[in-house]
Amino acid sequence: MKKRKVELVVLSDIHLGTYGSHAVELNKYLSSIKPKTLILNGDIIDIWQFRKSYFPSTHLKIIQKIMSLASKGTKVYYITGNHDEMLRKFSEMNLGNISLLDKLVLDLDGKKAWIFHGDIFDASVHHAKWIAKLGGKGYDYLILFNRLINWFLKKLGREPYSFSKKIKASVKKAVKHISDFEETATDLAIEQKYDYVLCGHIHEPKIILKENNHGSTLYLNSGDWVENLTALEYNNKRWKLYHYKESDYIEDDNFMEIEHLTYQHLSQTTVNNQK
Repeated sequence: MKKRKVELVVLSDIHLGTYGSHAVELNKYLSSIKPKTLILNGDIIDIWQFRKSYFPSTHLKIIQKIMSLASKGTKVYYITGNHDEMLRKFSEMNLGNISLLDKLVLDLDGKKAWIFHGDIFDASVHHAKWIAKLGGKGYDYLILFNRLINWFLKKLGREPYSFSKKIKASVKKAVKHISDFEETATDLAIEQKYDYVLCGHIHEPKIILKENNHGSTLYLNSGDWVENLTALEYNNKRWKLYHYKESDYIEDDNFMEIEHLTYQHLSQTTVNNQK
């Protein structure tokens, strides 16, 4: 497979070390691109739920792949999130092509991009951390159970089903939380004259122009690699939301079938990564 050259790639909420992380699929994606800059926007390694008994080789390969990209010239920015907040004591550290930060401002073709994970807007993370951690464990087991159910649905020729998305859509408080998150991030970005504001945290991939009485900004959320399997890509002054599709990575002569979920495309533009 020929590697695609990409100016900038943003990933977040990979949650390595949890049952829900789609490390196999992410490794395929990372192996298909040659990014000039890679931004890891928080919750890459899930230190909250880290257990000695579970950190498979497929998860370790993601770390090795990132290190390999950095060694070959890719500039890597690791922005801390709440699940990997322990790394914040080492923030502002630089190691070769890898920088560890809590937030980042980039100039992209004359426009300012404000990049941070987004947990700063989540009251439960700061005021009731134990509840957030407990919820994280429950979410991880829900995702694991969901993958088992979808395995059976696939065998029956049925479409996959997402319990977590159904819950988010049906619980008004969850919907309001996502809406409030987006409004808070964009209002601050407009106030500070940023053209783009990039977040993760809420596992809701999106690109949308947000406006208020003081101006406008482009809100971008890179989603996650637990439910949505998404990334943000920037090329030729344009953003697009990449959505993983297993069929793009099937090799006729050497294909091993793996469990995967098929998701609805979130962007009209698809990724051309043919062999």
